[in-house]
Amino acid sequence: MNPDAIGDETPGQATTRGDPVSGSGVLEDAQSLWHELSELTHDRFRLAALETQRAGKSLVDMIVAGVMVGVFLIGAWLGLMAAAMLELVEHDVVATSSAILLAVASNLLLALILFGVIRRKSRYLQFPATLRSLQSMPSGRLDTEKS
Repeated sequence: MNPDAIGDETPGQATTRGDPVSGSGVLEDAQSLWHELSELTHDRFRLAALETQRAGKSLVDMIVAGVMVGVFLIGAWLGLMAAAMLELVEHDVVATSSAILLAVASNLLLALILFGVIRRKSRYLQFPATLRSLQSMPSGRLDTEKS
């Protein structure tokens, strides 16, 4: 019997000094953790990139809709002015003024619809999924997931 080996071991404990199995287990765990961390980081950056792309498309849609709203509002204003002028010029003829006012009303309706599109698209500019993924879980949810 080797007296050094007896001094190193205590009852109920296995020797770990020079044991390649336990050292490689810690190394494997560290590598596994590193791999999971890099995958998680990659997923977060991919999510941010996808939301940036969606936010860019939403911004372009909003700009186009805003320009169209501007055009429709200008058309409505010009139509309203034309209707007022025709009403002043032709006191007895209602059909022409009514037709112009109908065009004004339809322009205003289209402007309201496009305004709704702008409001719906604006929520994507706030990166909602990225913000949700970066928020920590409430302590109540952590306790229920552990059990």
